[in-house]
Amino acid sequence: MSYPAYSIVIPAYNEAARIGSALESVVACIHERGWNAEVIVVDDGSRDQTADLVRAFAKDHPEVRLLQNPGNHGKGYSVRNGILHSLGEVVMFTDADLSAPIEEADGLLAAIAAGADIAIGSRWLERARQTIRQPLYRQFFGRCFNAVTRAVMGLRFADTQCGFKAFTRSAAQTVFQLQTIERWGFDPEILFIALKRGYRVDEVPVSWAHDERTRISYLKDGLRMLEDIAIVRWNALLGRYNKQVESIPRAGLVE
Repeated sequence: MSYPAYSIVIPAYNEAARIGSALESVVACIHERGWNAEVIVVDDGSRDQTADLVRAFAKDHPEVRLLQNPGNHGKGYSVRNGILHSLGEVVMFTDADLSAPIEEADGLLAAIAAGADIAIGSRWLERARQTIRQPLYRQFFGRCFNAVTRAVMGLRFADTQCGFKAFTRSAAQTVFQLQTIERWGFDPEILFIALKRGYRVDEVPVSWAHDERTRISYLKDGLRMLEDIAIVRWNALLGRYNKQVESIPRAGLVE
């Protein structure tokens, strides 16, 4: 069996308004670049027509497949579920709003080809590339949260939260099998695990356009993320990120 070179995972929750255009853009990019790629949309228990729209789109685009979570579990759960079901040698995830245009994947893939195990998009390395900036209050809370994660978790990155990251298959299998955070706070955890396991993580500047429809609440979700940071530190203390992981057969499925 021939496996794709790339897997692109898109977590989706009530994304009926934009999942169609997102898939059009992603598939067009795949064809333009001649990638051997699959696209996995992970529906996180949507209550709108997200799943139906993906199924309809996939009928004419065999590179697209739908994976449905057993109910609503969160973005972190969705990304992990999609990545552990992926078949590609390089696996990436991107948000359904494509705030970072899918063409920006070129930079992530170049970093992987140059020897990185993981490449993460950054909105802050080259701020001039932000075509539509976040409101000042969102920038403030985002930078504060990033500062806390850098201080408490030892993460050196300018932007831990950008929803645009790529992994070698080996790194993805290890990191996501060890991931425990299932909602918004999963990004710092997977980066913490990656560094703890000795993976090379490169930060890559990407173009970014803020979407006002983003659902994150910097008060409610920000407090939850701080709680998640404490959980990560506790997990590390207990040695939960040191355990051996298994290689997942590509033909198998992980629940």
